[in-house]
Amino acid sequence: MFELLALLAVFAIAGVVLFAALAVIKFTFSIVLMPLKLLVLPILAVLVLVKLAVVFALGVAFVAVVVALIVPLVVLALVFGIPIALIAAIA
Repeated sequence: MFELLALLAVFAIAGVVLFAALAVIKFTFSIVLMPLKLLVLPILAVLVLVKLAVVFALGVAFVAVVVALIVPLVVLALVFGIPIALIAAIA
């Protein structure tokens, strides 16, 4: 029974050592790759800025198209609506 407990203790210690080694390796890769991350961040910022500009331009174009369609319809409604309103006011 004591041998089984000792084997379990050895596996537990090996697991802790393995976990610590993996944590150190992850931290090392994080430190080593930090300059690459810092090089990529300005490129990513430019891409996000371009994306926002494109979305804003598409939104402005959509609003312009909607206004270009609605304004003539409003003028047409007024052309037909004002005489009807004048006739209704007289009667």
